[in-house]
Amino acid sequence: MATHETAYDETITEIEDAFGMVPGYLDALPDQELVNEWPNLKRFLFGETTLEPKVREFVGLAMAAAIGCEYCRHFHREAARLHGATDAELSELAFLASYTPRYSALIQAQDYDLEVFYDEVEQIGAHLQDQAAAADD
Repeated sequence: MATHETAYDETITEIEDAFGMVPGYLDALPDQELVNEWPNLKRFLFGETTLEPKVREFVGLAMAAAIGCEYCRHFHREAARLHGATDAELSELAFLASYTPRYSALIQAQDYDLEVFYDEVEQIGAHLQDQAAAADD
C-alpha cells in the first residue's frame, strides 16, 4: 500500500504532467485533500465521460456565469475554446446561461405553485411530442 508521501508525490507528478505546473489553488490544498480531489478533477478535465469535452466545458461555463465565479468563467471559457468552441457557440451560450437564473427569479418571486408547474411542464411536453409526431407524418 502506498504511503501518504508516495500518494502525494505521485499526485503532484500527475498534476505537473497534466498542466505543466501545479496551479497555486491546488498546491494550497492540504496534502491528503489534494490526493483525494485529483482523481475526479483529472477525470472530468481529461478523461472520457458521457458528455463530450466541449459540452462539459459549456456546462461549466454556464454554471460559472450563474454563480458569478470569474475564476471558473475564465477557465471553462478557455477550455471550451481548446475543445473547439466557436465565438458563435460561446455567444449563444452566454445568452442561454441567463435563462435559468432569470426565469427562476421570475417564477420564485411569483411564489408559483410547484405542482401546477410540474403539471404544466408535462402538458407542454405532450404538446411538443404531438407536434413532432404530426410533422413526421
